[in-house]
Amino acid sequence: MNAAVRAVVRMGIYVKAKVYFVYEGYQGMVDGGDNIVEVSWESVSSILQVGGTVIGSARCKSFRTREGRLQAAYNLVQRGITNLCVIGGDGSLTGANLFREEWSGLLEELAQKGKIDEEAVKKYAYLNIVGMVGSIDNDFCGTDMTIGTDSALHRIIEVVDAIMTTAQSHQRTFVLEVMGRHCGYLALVSALACGADWVFIPEYPPEEGWEDSMCVKLSENRARKKRLNIIIVAEGAIDCHNKPITSEKVKDLVVQRLGFDTRVTILGHVQRGGTPSAFDRILASRMGVEAVLALLEATPATPACVVSLSGNQAVRLPLMECVQMTQEVQKAMDEGRFVEAVRLRGRSFENNLNTYKLLSHKKPDAELPKTNFNVAVLNVGAPAAGMNAAVRAAVRVGITEGHKMFAVIDGFEGFARGKIKEISWGDVGGWTGQGGSILGTKRTLPAKYLEKIADQMRTNNINALMVIGGFETCDRIKQSASGTKRRVFIIETMGGYCGYLANMGALAAGADAAYIFEEQFDIRELQANVEHLTEKMKTSIQRGLVLRNENCNENYTTDFIYQLYSEEGKGVFDCRKNVLGHMQQGGAPSPFDRNFGTKIAAKAMQWISKKLKETYRKGKVFANTDDSVCLLGMRRRNLVFQPVAELKNETDFVHRIPKEQWWLKLRPLMKILAKYKTSYDVSDSGQLEHVAVRSPKEAETGAI
Repeated sequence: MNAAVRAVVRMGIYVKAKVYFVYEGYQGMVDGGDNIVEVSWESVSSILQVGGTVIGSARCKSFRTREGRLQAAYNLVQRGITNLCVIGGDGSLTGANLFREEWSGLLEELAQKGKIDEEAVKKYAYLNIVGMVGSIDNDFCGTDMTIGTDSALHRIIEVVDAIMTTAQSHQRTFVLEVMGRHCGYLALVSALACGADWVFIPEYPPEEGWEDSMCVKLSENRARKKRLNIIIVAEGAIDCHNKPITSEKVKDLVVQRLGFDTRVTILGHVQRGGTPSAFDRILASRMGVEAVLALLEATPATPACVVSLSGNQAVRLPLMECVQMTQEVQKAMDEGRFVEAVRLRGRSFENNLNTYKLLSHKKPDAELPKTNFNVAVLNVGAPAAGMNAAVRAAVRVGITEGHKMFAVIDGFEGFARGKIKEISWGDVGGWTGQGGSILGTKRTLPAKYLEKIADQMRTNNINALMVIGGFETCDRIKQSASGTKRRVFIIETMGGYCGYLANMGALAAGADAAYIFEEQFDIRELQANVEHLTEKMKTSIQRGLVLRNENCNENYTTDFIYQLYSEEGKGVFDCRKNVLGHMQQGGAPSPFDRNFGTKIAAKAMQWISKKLKETYRKGKVFANTDDSVCLLGMRRRNLVFQPVAELKNETDFVHRIPKEQWWLKLRPLMKILAKYKTSYDVSDSGQLEHVAVRSPKEAETGAI
């Protein structure tokens, strides 16, 4: 939430508006006084990395009464406030919408009571409201991700990863209870991200007789020498008769039926705390800026809206449409319409569920189709977190589709040397949380091995290849440098010639500058940056952060920039530098990388199956058209299969980057939040849309 607060304050000041904090939520608005204070640029310094919210939040009974809202309206009018940005869940946002609807009536009543004059009634006639959804449950319809969800997933996965080491040592079963009284998103995505054996969520209760099915699956896994069983239970989990399924009930069942050593871990409020993830900081920063733009463009006829995320695009949706849809989900669950409840949750939730079902339960061999196609999977380029999750998904979906799956060791080089073997469902168990590349990967390009690779494809009768990797696979980085008194950190990030890590790392960490190859700079700009930072450090600002992409400029090296800042900052601040290097490629993959790698590989394998069937004639595969070699990736809101032949014109092969980078539109955002005078292109900002729900037929296509 703090990243959103910071962005609203700084974007508000950037557009020359007065910005106020309302402390302690609606209670502070009702109480007034010191709870509503004007704030400055410095008021939100060094809060990006802090969990929770610096302005506080409180449940307020008095705001639910007209008398309370009347007092709140009076307190706002006294300060000339007619634009409200509300960060909260559906209850908070519904209250805000009611407040907006009553506003003119509240002002009339205040005038009748003599508290304000008629001029004030005319001057402050309309109240504009924009909402941002802050909820770790991701339970608000209309947005892919709510603020706080990704950080909560980090907390859960950290616990699961820690449990895995101890449970494997002792051969245990763990039942993990996570938050989600009315929404199973956290439980579902955690299960997907750690390869859990079973998951219980309120939207998708298990079928009658689930107790037997679960125990059979746990026994089979243990028989396959799997030393650890993980069962994830959402706190609101229910059976098909709407009766609760508790973590203790699941534990007792496993102990009584199977005699397994079983432990329960209830995460509770641990999920709400901790340092926010890079994803949440960037999401909240973008939403905060979008909220201010929405308030500036609002008219009396504009409905109250929420700013939201769809794919990598900011969108605006009518607040009450989202609230009504969210309430419809609960109504569907109460009435036992669970298929409808899943569909109403939205395509992201639905596809998480479909992918989990696809990957978690292996059908008996007798029930699997047989296609006689052989499909190989290999990793290329630099290792990136999430590669192993993608391989696991590809192998299991391929087997489900009826193909024989092969793994290639050490990329194209290994392929040429015949390092290829058949890989089974069980071989990829436990891969989701592993960092690096278990198959091995090398940066060798296939050009000098083409004939040998072709021989291996003939020898092993390989009909299709799934290649996971790329030029220099861009991982995500969350880098926050909190310094002591007056200190500037110069950080060098990886990425080859692609400045994504430096730019998005800068946005996530609240950096003062980020030097990238895509945006050329000279000594004058460097000097201006140093002077700008020096002036900031003369105020109450305690630390500065500068990021530099490793190949942004061959002459202005990290050492050069470090020495320049050190010399020019003498007497004001001192400098430290850090070259992050290969630590960026290591470590356990984040929940996002595990989930994205899993879903994108599953979708890719389904595409391969479709293409194989389309091009199979007289015992052979005839795949010689441009669309038989595609790259799968996200474009704006959708995952798109793009023929590689078409990508040639869009690619800078010398520097191994796209000619157009979508994230460059976020560059001004980073500069605005760092107090630079710059222009901001609003042509790409969100437009008011309506909440869309896929029809059952669309849902069957399984688009992610």
